[in-house]
Amino acid sequence: MNAIEFSSRHSGRVVVGVSGSPGSLAALVRAVQEARRREQTLVLVTAWAPVGGEGAARRAPSPELDALHRRDAHDRLRTAVTSALGGMPEDIPVVPTVVRGEPAHVLLSLATHPGDLLVLGGGPRHRPARLLRGATRRRVAARAQAPVLLVPPPVLGHKVRRGLRGLTADDFHSTAANGLAC
Repeated sequence: MNAIEFSSRHSGRVVVGVSGSPGSLAALVRAVQEARRREQTLVLVTAWAPVGGEGAARRAPSPELDALHRRDAHDRLRTAVTSALGGMPEDIPVVPTVVRGEPAHVLLSLATHPGDLLVLGGGPRHRPARLLRGATRRRVAARAQAPVLLVPPPVLGHKVRRGLRGLTADDFHSTAANGLAC
């Protein structure tokens, strides 16, 4: 069954915000499960914005810098899929999407079809961090037309989280290749 047949038989999509954070990786795994369960298309969304925002980009446009940010966003999406899933799922239709714009606005504009489900990482569990971060989650949850599923991040200790920042699946493969793995 191709993606068009799949989509026409099953209304709605599972739209997931992917930033590469631990919470978004957990959301990505859950979104794949939901897309399989619902037999719906999975839409992977990574948003990017120019440094300094759109106002700065209008005052001093830089196509080269925009292209660099766009490539970086594509790389973040690809790395997140590899880290969370080991690669792109082949048993469901997947639409990787990289969009220029503020993440909450992009997600809200994409999850508008009847039957859509919007999946986001739930963010930090402790209150001070939730207050300082999470504006995208709060804005999306308050304004979404589609149901929103907030997936809690994995529970990791502070030292473990700090040590894992910036690691990719390739880091673990190179360690094993060097004979350092158990």
